[in-house]
Formats: sequence, structure tokens, C-alpha cells
Amino acid sequence: MTESSLYQHGTLGALMAGLMDGTEKMAEVLKHGTLGLGTLHGLDGEVIVVDGIAYQGRSDGSVVRLNGEEKTPYAAVTDFTADKSVEITTPHTGDVLKETILAEEAGKNLFIAVKITGLFKNVHIRIMPKQEKPYKRLVEVSQNQPEFRQEEVEGTLVGFFTPELFQGVAAAGFHLHFIDKSKTFGGHVIDFELANGIVESSRIESLVQHFPVNDSTFVDTEIDYANLAEEIQTAE
Repeated sequence: MTESSLYQHGTLGALMAGLMDGTEKMAEVLKHGTLGLGTLHGLDGEVIVVDGIAYQGRSDGSVVRLNGEEKTPYAAVTDFTADKSVEITTPHTGDVLKETILAEEAGKNLFIAVKITGLFKNVHIRIMPKQEKPYKRLVEVSQNQPEFRQEEVEGTLVGFFTPELFQGVAAAGFHLHFIDKSKTFGGHVIDFELANGIVESSRIESLVQHFPVNDSTFVDTEIDYANLAEEIQTAE
């Protein structure tokens, strides 16, 4: 059995502090996984990786397929193979499904990859708009972000559960992105309700943290982490 690993380029803490320049091509990130999420240079929208293909949810509500040349300041992917699968036949809220996943995987001390496919009663997403320099802290950007909703939509929700210990490396708790079946609606998930579908999850055994060591801004910037946990909670 192949060991499951989470490959992450950049850190959420650096992104929160306003380090939004892209420092790795998406094509390089995709070499390490088939499922995941992230953002693009200048915090330009939301990246959703499904079945090895990356899509960008844009702040105007559109979705485009990426060609791999786009650069990302932050992205996380895994070669997803489910070790738990639960069929849902009656409506479940997002909160209930999250608790179901944690119960199935037996612990909040593990990274867990998540894939939920089916018919959603409703999905509420937001999309970070592209920023220009000088970049603000992410918590300020999040105060003015487009939000979108759809009801009775088929699609796939992907993402990760991060243990509290790793807050700042990623967002502690669940970080989820959604894309619909037609690939025309997608972004960062605020809330959702699943009507019916399949909930798949996988324990992550290893974290591979990749840093942009050749990016002088990342290397030289003194980052203020004092209110990081509160800022992540507000922005997420």
C-alpha cells in the first residue's frame, strides 16, 4: 500500500500576511497530487483540483481550466485514494458531514483528505478577488469578497482537515472548495448541504511542506503572526 502524503507549496500564514506573489507553477504542484485546493498569483480566485485537473473560480463567478503555467503562492494536493466511503441518501448539513468524517477516520490529530460527490441542496461559496501591490493582509481582503450561492447543484467538494497543531501552516479544521458538474460554478466553501451522494475520505500519513526558497520576498519578510489564529478564523 502506497503511503498517502499531502504536498503543500507555501503556507497559509505567509498568505495571511500578504505574501501573495506566485512562487510555483501549478504544473509543478500537480505532479504531486490529483485532489486539492489553493489560490493564484495576487490571490486571484480559488483553485479547485479534481481528478488531476486544476480549475480557477474567478471573482466574477466564472470558472476556467488552468493550463499549468499559472503561478501559485499557496496550494495543497494529494494523490487521493479513499480509505473510507459513506453513501448519503438523506439530506445532511455540512456540519453533520464534517463530524461524520472525523468519526469515520477516528481522530482530530490527523490530516484528512476529503471528497464529497453528489447532489447538493445548496452550496454557499466565496472567491477572493485579485489584489494589486502593495498587498493587504488577507483578513482585510476577506472583508470585500464576492459570494455566490446555488441550489440543487451536482458537483464535487474537495479539501482537507488540518489538526489544530498545524494552524498557520494551513487552516486548522476543514478547508473545502467546490466545483459543479458542468465546471461553471466553484470556489471556497462557506457552507453547504448535501442531498445525496458519496462522502470519501483518506488519512494523510506524511506532510511534504515546500517553501519558495528562491523568492526573496518570502525569505526576507518579517511576518507578524501575533493574531494569526483569529485572522484565519475571520478570513475562512
